[in-house]
Amino acid sequence: MAALRTGSGNARMILHFFLCVFAAAKSDEQVPLVAWASDGFVLSPVNTPSAGHTVSVDELESYLNRALSTTPHNLLLFLQDKLSVDDFTMYGGVFGNKQDSVFQNLEAALLSSSSLWLPSVSSSATALVSTLLQNQIDAAPLYMNPDTLAQLRLNTSVAALLVFRLPYSGGADMMSTKEVLSGNDEVIGQVLSIMKAQSVPFTAVFTALWPSRVIEDTSPAVHSVWSRSLLQSRREEPSAPNPPLEFKEKGSTCILMWAEKLVVSQYRSGKWERHDLTSKTFGKGVIPDLSGSSCNESHSRLVLKYEDVLDYRIFKLIFVMNRRYYKVSARHWFTMDLVQLEYDGKTASFNASRHIYAPAEFSYRCESVSSSYYPQLSPHSDKDNANDWQISFDDFQIQGFNIAGKDFSYASDCASFFTPGIWMGLVTSLLMVLVLTYGLHMIMQLRTMDRFDDPKGPAISVPQTE
Repeated sequence: MAALRTGSGNARMILHFFLCVFAAAKSDEQVPLVAWASDGFVLSPVNTPSAGHTVSVDELESYLNRALSTTPHNLLLFLQDKLSVDDFTMYGGVFGNKQDSVFQNLEAALLSSSSLWLPSVSSSATALVSTLLQNQIDAAPLYMNPDTLAQLRLNTSVAALLVFRLPYSGGADMMSTKEVLSGNDEVIGQVLSIMKAQSVPFTAVFTALWPSRVIEDTSPAVHSVWSRSLLQSRREEPSAPNPPLEFKEKGSTCILMWAEKLVVSQYRSGKWERHDLTSKTFGKGVIPDLSGSSCNESHSRLVLKYEDVLDYRIFKLIFVMNRRYYKVSARHWFTMDLVQLEYDGKTASFNASRHIYAPAEFSYRCESVSSSYYPQLSPHSDKDNANDWQISFDDFQIQGFNIAGKDFSYASDCASFFTPGIWMGLVTSLLMVLVLTYGLHMIMQLRTMDRFDDPKGPAISVPQTE
């Protein structure tokens, strides 16, 4: 749901509405988004979506275009790793304990300015929020921290998009999560104080890439918010995932590919224009045109041919994979060397070999493959047409060699094994082992006395040379 109000009284009512309603309306892959303007500016009003509706990418772009049309073009994006509506309920001090709230700076900013609430936004849409804001001002994003911002003097006449990445700590340790969120709120407060001290008007957006909590159970629908009456919950059977895209050579499957979402975007006329190819590529009854595809023991080429994509009569998406033997690992590996777009006689080439690779017997899988955010796909050169294009896959998996049957082989995931948490555990354990080893060494060096003084006998004489 979303609501747009001006003034502190309306903002307080919206905050209560936001926390009470959407703590009950949960579904997977939904992330909240809030935007507000500095003092003296008002966001343009937007239409409220229906109850339980999840805002898509196109809808989010429409909301931002309309709401930010009358606000300053100095944009602040606070992009947290994970966030859910439940975080506001658990850590927002909504039960009369406002002094325990970890969002004090955020609440103070919202209560004193015009704000836009979108508590139920698709995570695929929030992943592109940086690009959407970039389209608003036609300026590249700058990734910063408060210390860097304090040394920077912004020009109010030049539009800027400043991105601040914020962490999130979840899991069983609830105190650590609260401390991290409180630290994030302090960062927001520092940034807003710096902007105010420099007298720079701004528009701020706070959201996340992924939900911190994913609920795949029943979703109650709200019948009347103000009367606090809810409809009966209804459980929906989860739909079966679409089968992977399959290319056969001489009757046997040699290439498999699957993605939950496939989107291509082109920058023209001062903005990014997107086209969703998911429904034309995957799904029951969908038979994509794979003419031009080929495969053998060392080379695989998957060609997806479309029509009427972004006003191009013929549009091709091409994946080029090669299988090689590496002496260092003494095994064969496959790499995706190129991802190409062909449209009306032109070609845009993305290099993928640095990030997309796996043992030849395995498939490759990644939660997100993109050419924009944490890019695994990079333009082949600075002058390549790929600089005007963006490609993004959600839950991407591909295999071009050694396929048995119609199923993927074991997946080699793009996530690194040695995460920061694992490194912290290893270093801490090593320090503890070193301390324990030093302690045992010192204990082993202790020597007991081998001579004792008898008060009834003569005194013991210990030579100094001994």
